[in-house]
Amino acid sequence: MRRRLIQSTLAVVLVVIAVFGISLVIVESRTISNSAQERVESEAVRLASIVDSRILAAENVNADVLRNPVSKDQYAVIRMPGRPPIEIGTQPRGDVISASQTGEEGEKVTVQEPRSAVTREVGRTLLIIALVALLAVVAAVLLAVRQANRLASPLTDLAETAERLGSGDPRPRHKRYGVPELDRVADVLDSSAERIGRMLTAERRLAADASHQLRTPLTALSMRLEEITLTDDPDTVKEEANVALTQVERLTDVVERLLTNSRDPRTGSAVTFDLDEVIQQQLAEWRPAYRSANRAIVSSGKRHLQAVGTPGAVAQVLAALIENSLMHGGGTVALRTRVTGNQAVVEVTDEGPGVPADLGARIFERTISGRNSTGIGLAVARDLAEADGGRLELLQAQPPVFGLFLSRTPPARKPEEDRPTVR
Repeated sequence: MRRRLIQSTLAVVLVVIAVFGISLVIVESRTISNSAQERVESEAVRLASIVDSRILAAENVNADVLRNPVSKDQYAVIRMPGRPPIEIGTQPRGDVISASQTGEEGEKVTVQEPRSAVTREVGRTLLIIALVALLAVVAAVLLAVRQANRLASPLTDLAETAERLGSGDPRPRHKRYGVPELDRVADVLDSSAERIGRMLTAERRLAADASHQLRTPLTALSMRLEEITLTDDPDTVKEEANVALTQVERLTDVVERLLTNSRDPRTGSAVTFDLDEVIQQQLAEWRPAYRSANRAIVSSGKRHLQAVGTPGAVAQVLAALIENSLMHGGGTVALRTRVTGNQAVVEVTDEGPGVPADLGARIFERTISGRNSTGIGLAVARDLAEADGGRLELLQAQPPVFGLFLSRTPPARKPEEDRPTVR
């Protein structure tokens, strides 16, 4: 590309020089020739007037008197009736430029100038034009090289950016070059890099959330299946199998919820549901794990509360809080329900040391954990709560009290939903 730009620019300059340079040479040559002819004719007229004035004044006319007005490159001959001719200067040889003028007293003045003087002047002019043309060529080459570098270097950078995107490095460069077309390409590549980065982040986040959210249900399901294998009582087997099927349904709901949030975390399927059912289901699911840790999990507070949200998502939020208390808390874990304004609140608390003061404001951030855990559970729980229009907050750090706030009023339908369906 650089070579083509340089060659094209140089070709344009050479064409311009050829067209205008040749025309300028022809015009200048003619101008110099005409100027030399006019100079000789003017000199003849001037000498003729000087001779006339001296003859009329009866003054002496000789070579010494007329020598000073005549240029050293010129030769003049004055022929007067009845007098010998007067010569001034050296008669040139070869081609000459000549002009004659007849005076009022009958004298004839002839002035000659060698054409070689005109040739030298034309040569000097040609040399100046050639130097200017050479300077123009050099300037054109330098400008072409600079312009080629200005265009080729950004293209190389853009190619490297595209190669980095293809190799899995989605970092945008935010580099611009001052050329609108190239800047447009850079904008598109940066936008693509940001989209790819968001997609990769979402994929990694989905993998981390899935591994975290599926770990506890799979563990509980495994415990149920182990209990089935260890008992011969058909009623116990049936009961545990029903619980296992319920947990399988929860696993399916967890996977669907994770996939929905990975596409659009703001998308929810909120409905009005019985909050007691979700709480009792969580108690039944987590009691075996708490018994294994010689701890208890209980519930209290207002009963038969109706809340608005996605039951599966609310169950996941409570599961994250209960698991957090099992891993990081101590003593009995209590789930308390209450009503504040138009919201139903589920508080989860334990008797452990609580949340460290330096983590209180950041406890819901990803990768933030008070111990050696992933730091994902509470962040996912808050996202799930907000997706249904609720919120999850740390109400108290020591002892720890987490509050899940859910609306008790169904969301208003959009005007489009109220319109009758035309069939």
